[in-house]
Parts: sequence; C-alpha cells; structure tokens
Amino acid sequence: MGFEFGAVLVFAIVAVGFALGGITASRLVAPRIPNAEKSTIYECGERPIGVAWFNFNPRFYLVALVFVIFEVDIALTFPVVTVYREWVQASAMLGWVAFVELFLFTMILVVGLVWAWAHGDLEWVKDLAPSRREAANAARQRKAA
Repeated sequence: MGFEFGAVLVFAIVAVGFALGGITASRLVAPRIPNAEKSTIYECGERPIGVAWFNFNPRFYLVALVFVIFEVDIALTFPVVTVYREWVQASAMLGWVAFVELFLFTMILVVGLVWAWAHGDLEWVKDLAPSRREAANAARQRKAA
C-alpha cells in the first residue's frame, strides 16, 4: 500500500522537476535582446490601432456565464436522464428522488435566470437613465426628507 503512494509521489516530483527544469533551461539558454519591435502588442499579425487598454462590456460576461451555467446543467442532467428508466424499474422511490432532485436543480437555475432577466442584466444595450420606478422612489425620498 505504501509503495503505491511512493510511486505517486515520485511521479509528482518528476513532473514538477520536469516543468521547473524546462523553465530554468529556457532562462539560461534563450537569448535576451530587448527591442522596441518586440515590446509592441501583437494581435494576429496586425499592427495595433489606438490604445490596447479599454473596458469590455460586462454584459458579454454575464451572458457567457448564464450560457456556461446552463451547459453545466445539461452536462449534469444528461447522465441521469439516460439511466432514469433503469432507476424507475429498480425502485419507484429512487425514480421519484432523482426526478425531484433534477427538478429542484433546474428550477433553481431557472429562478436565477428569471431574476437576471427581470433586473435587465441580460439586455445587451442598457439605458443608463434611471427607470420610472427608480425616479419615483427618488422623488418620494426627497419629499420625505
């Protein structure tokens, strides 16, 4: 039993040593000749136009995150769906437990999607002006103060 852990330890040490050895050899052997041309930003062979540092629209990341979440939902649901019939044949209770778990899992994700949609987080072009409800709440707060 201890030998198997020793073998794993040896493989881990060799893997880390191989990576560090490659990095060290590259540092020692590679030429270092700094150049203004080498320091410029490279983007698919095209010369950059303008400043490279600008903000991306965070809505892209929100839409991508929602996509990834539902992809994970499908990846976790599909194996259960493929064996569901066998589970029901083995035990009706097991089938109901699997169904309820999948239903709750999917409903939690759907509620999150509805919440993000209702708050306008999935809109690609979002108006920066306050909504009517926010303007009415601000007006009430000013009157109360």
